[in-house]
Amino acid sequence: MSGAPGPAVTRLAARQLRRPAVVVAAVTVGMSTLVVGTYARTVGDAAAVQSLAALAGNPAIRTLFGAPVALDSAGGFTVWRTGTVLAVLLTTWGALATTRLTRGAEESGRWDLLLAGRLTPAGVLVRHLAVGTAAMTLTGMLLAAALATAGTPAAGALLHAAGLTLAGLLAVAAAACAGQVFPTRAGATGATLACLGLGLLARMVGDGVPALAWLRWLPPYGPLALTRPYRDDRWAPLLALALTAAALACLALILAGRRDVGAGLLRAPAGRPPRDWLLGSVGAFAVRRMLRPLAGWSAGIGAYFLLIGLLVDSLTAFLTDNPRFADLAAQAGFAGLGTARGYAATLFALLAIPIGAFATARLAAFAAAENAGRLTLLHAGPVTAARLLTAEVATTVAGAAALAAVAAVATWAGATVVGGDLPLDAALAGTVNVLPVALLGAAAATLALGLAPRAVATIGMLPTAGGFLLKVTADSVHAPAWVGRLSPFAHLSPVPAGAPNWTAVAVLLGVAVAVTGAGAWGYRRRDRWG
Repeated sequence: MSGAPGPAVTRLAARQLRRPAVVVAAVTVGMSTLVVGTYARTVGDAAAVQSLAALAGNPAIRTLFGAPVALDSAGGFTVWRTGTVLAVLLTTWGALATTRLTRGAEESGRWDLLLAGRLTPAGVLVRHLAVGTAAMTLTGMLLAAALATAGTPAAGALLHAAGLTLAGLLAVAAAACAGQVFPTRAGATGATLACLGLGLLARMVGDGVPALAWLRWLPPYGPLALTRPYRDDRWAPLLALALTAAALACLALILAGRRDVGAGLLRAPAGRPPRDWLLGSVGAFAVRRMLRPLAGWSAGIGAYFLLIGLLVDSLTAFLTDNPRFADLAAQAGFAGLGTARGYAATLFALLAIPIGAFATARLAAFAAAENAGRLTLLHAGPVTAARLLTAEVATTVAGAAALAAVAAVATWAGATVVGGDLPLDAALAGTVNVLPVALLGAAAATLALGLAPRAVATIGMLPTAGGFLLKVTADSVHAPAWVGRLSPFAHLSPVPAGAPNWTAVAVLLGVAVAVTGAGAWGYRRRDRWG
């Protein structure tokens, strides 16, 4: 009976993780098998493969999409098209899920009675790490089986799946470690995502600049490219991922035993003067809580789009001199890269995903604060639920607009350094053009806040990440046109290469306002019912 609480904790963690784990596994396996199945239609003959390989040899293409390997095979092409995307998906989900189930649960007090018994923080943490490891491993096994069944060589399929699994495990271990250092879920999540962002930038620079190729050894993304699946099948680079993940997991368990329950190793300094700035109103308080996350998101988005701007001249000049490669890039899913404005428009479309993620994260944090009781005093005072929610949504929308401006300025600055033809007003027009899609994400998160507050993160990402995946999938399988039009991305014009689709913008904004209103109505009713 002495071990009875342990299995119960494991079962609870598995139950909390199973639904999102199934969704992530389905997306991972589905995207990969779709690309394998459409390889022949996408690439075509051997001449197209050689031309595409030459295109991918351009430093800008390598920086953006990774170094290509074995493009003459369906497996190699699939790794190039989906490898980085899936690695980012798995690591981001692993980090967010781990901080939510560990530091988030402890911060909200849901572990207080549990840790008052026989189980120690390290004992609870090791069971959550085991569940996260099982989820990542099962996803990798399903992916390897699916790729092998689709006809790709088993050795390459297993290597690719193992790399993605280890990258996900490293993110889980890093998040667990951050959860012991930082006293809040927000701090642990921000630190982990910052490390993942630096890893992605290291991979991009290592692929694009030969003199800095050693950066590709930095986990979690760089070693995946060094494995060269379906060509050389190198297992040695995965050792770096495995050792780093194991070291971080061990460090997390050690730190868990050296801190106080409910606290992190980092503590706020005692005796500091009160910081009462931006506490004079509900709106100012919402701004105060947003500033730190906004700074972190701005740094990540700004760094990425600065790099995008620095690459504009290299890529567009190459495609202008080689129009055949521009056609092949369009067939591979990267249309419009031949001009500076077309290049910017293509990559600005992706901006809706991180901005939508920011908006969803802010409203999910609002839901978590309410669930933890940190808003109880506000509700008990002369502050209506409508006023509280309005301040949060308005602040989130302002933050989303600020991120769009950061992306525009960073891209313009990078393009200006290399002499690219991308004025600041054109860059601003391109980033503002994708805001309606990002605001749909904020609206969906608001709706979830009113009707299903535990699913804010999942529902909020449906219009952005879900919409993008729907469009890519519909294009890949040549689905009926109406299927692709269900995605909000299908209605975006390629701004600044073309004029905005004002009708679509108005419709998207109208839907966002209507959905936000429905969410506010639901929130008021849920609050009244208690």
